Amino acid sequence: MFADLSEDSLSRIAAIMTEFEAPAGRVLIKQGEPGSGLLIVDEGTVVVERAGRRPIELGAGEFLGDLALLSPEGVHQARVRTTTPSVLLGMSRQDFDNLLRDEPRIAVAMLPTLARRIIRADTDW
Repeated sequence: MFADLSEDSLSRIAAIMTEFEAPAGRVLIKQGEPGSGLLIVDEGTVVVERAGRRPIELGAGEFLGDLALLSPEGVHQARVRTTTPSVLLGMSRQDFDNLLRDEPRIAVAMLPTLARRIIRADTDW
């Protein structure tokens, strides 16, 4: 997601991200709750769960919470929990909004992943 950004932009992002550890089984996102920020899996795995749908496992480099930040409703559509001890990076909704305004290339880089998630949600997810 950040691969094509300048060193200055990467430094800015690093300054606003918070790193934290989560044990296996920790619920990171609750379905129906307002989106409060963006999470990126740095190490470990998480599972995205939604009633009546197959769970989806995500690993290092994947981002979470994005749809709730980008949608007008602003609520999470699934529950996300860690399946292994994990290290995650997080940024607040306000920081995410500011970042996209200043670095629109990030939004463009997110589009393929968002499209895959929408297709998956519309079919078998």
